[in-house]
Amino acid sequence: MKSSAPPASPEPASAADSVADTSGPVTSGPITPPASSAGLPHQNDPRFHHSVAEDVQGMLLATLVSSLGLAVFAKGGIMIGGIAGVAFLLHYATGWNFGLAFIVLNMPFYWLSVRQMGWEFTLKTFLAVGACGVLTDLLPRWADYSHMSTLYSAVVGGALVGLGILFFIRHHASLGGIGILAVYMQRDRGISAGVVQMSFDAMLMVAAFFVLSPDKVAWSALGAALLSLVLMFNHRPNRYMGV
Repeated sequence: MKSSAPPASPEPASAADSVADTSGPVTSGPITPPASSAGLPHQNDPRFHHSVAEDVQGMLLATLVSSLGLAVFAKGGIMIGGIAGVAFLLHYATGWNFGLAFIVLNMPFYWLSVRQMGWEFTLKTFLAVGACGVLTDLLPRWADYSHMSTLYSAVVGGALVGLGILFFIRHHASLGGIGILAVYMQRDRGISAGVVQMSFDAMLMVAAFFVLSPDKVAWSALGAALLSLVLMFNHRPNRYMGV
């Protein structure tokens, strides 16, 4: 009687075999927060909400940082995207006051803000836009630079405005404009907010060629990109506890 051969021992898994299946949807990454971070109990816990004093100091800091960044852009003769970019173009093309243009151009968006974001967000945004517009025009009278390279303006201006917007977001406010329209288009029309924002900024940069030199437009695009990167890497709504 022949003895049966012993069962073959399983071969060790190769490196390729040990890789987890990645065919499913990606639930986390540099931009998308982990799925486990959604619905955290602290989101509805009043202990983690900002007090009035915290909101006031946060809004003041956001205004100072944002207006300083906008003033740096203005000193370098460049611009950013959104309504602030339109105000910069009007300022460079006609000599109009940047702050006044920024405030007036934001006016039509407040009714959308009330509908989409509520009165608290709208009031804070109204105050933020007004304060940043005025302070951006006043800063050169209080502190001036004899020279500022365009590269410095793009990098530092983009970083500062990005941080300022991040502070505003953390305190339920914004610098208004196209961001509000983008939210409306996504919620009511099903058009991606990112597509709306990027499309507007792309058209704005094309229009800038009629006002600014090509190198200034390129530096402006760099500054706008850095601003977006600051928000992309630091704005994770489900990560922070303060609301």
